[in-house]
Amino acid sequence: MLSKLFGKRAKDEDNESGSGRVTVGWLFKDDLASVIWDVPKPINLEQSKPTSSKSAQLCPAALQFDRMHYVINCPVDLHLRINKTADGQLQLSNVEGPMSAVRSTGLKKLLVMSPQHDWRHPMRPVLQLVTPFVFLSDDPVYVNQFPPFLHFNKHAWPGVQICVRFPIDVWPRPHMWAIACHHLSADLILKRGEPLFYVRFETQDPSSMVRLVEAERTPELESYIKQITDVTNYVNQSFQLFKTARERRPEKLLVVKRS
Repeated sequence: MLSKLFGKRAKDEDNESGSGRVTVGWLFKDDLASVIWDVPKPINLEQSKPTSSKSAQLCPAALQFDRMHYVINCPVDLHLRINKTADGQLQLSNVEGPMSAVRSTGLKKLLVMSPQHDWRHPMRPVLQLVTPFVFLSDDPVYVNQFPPFLHFNKHAWPGVQICVRFPIDVWPRPHMWAIACHHLSADLILKRGEPLFYVRFETQDPSSMVRLVEAERTPELESYIKQITDVTNYVNQSFQLFKTARERRPEKLLVVKRS
């Protein structure tokens, strides 16, 4: 009788605390060369065996923080440099040239330098790398995109990653990786399999845990993504479109992909 009573009390306390699970889906926008990308993975830091009960490896606050982040790995090996042309224009070059694993045609599809009038600072070029990742949810969820600050980067980037935050229940758009280059004399070196960025999901209840699943690319989802794709070519401040997008959104977008 007591076990039933305490079991019910524990269950009630869990419900009161709101410590439920929110399902978030991920998918590739399309299958074109998607095999070069690793699937999103929970962060799993390389750590030694704890030698003390107070070791950082056992800290519940640190463990929970790590579990909230998922890592997106770099799909290619790249060694890039920004040069000045004879007329003073900045130009992006592939240092390895014909020995690079990425052909020039592929590089143009994968990574671009934004027009100067789109930079945050006139002397800090912005490089953007296109990713196929789309995250979505049928619950109110924001995605936060961060640099991989929990991993040690042996090849320090010559600038600062531009971070973003937006609601994936109404705005499931592909992610970009972008960096504002502060040191033009330093090369940008990216290594396949090394962390490129993190994503963290923000729910209405901070105590809720996220269950990340692979989503099915349904006709309804593809149609909805098309409606919100490239809208920045026509309007400024795309967040103003959230109300309209929410009104036109199908009731259910997330369908778990069958294995």
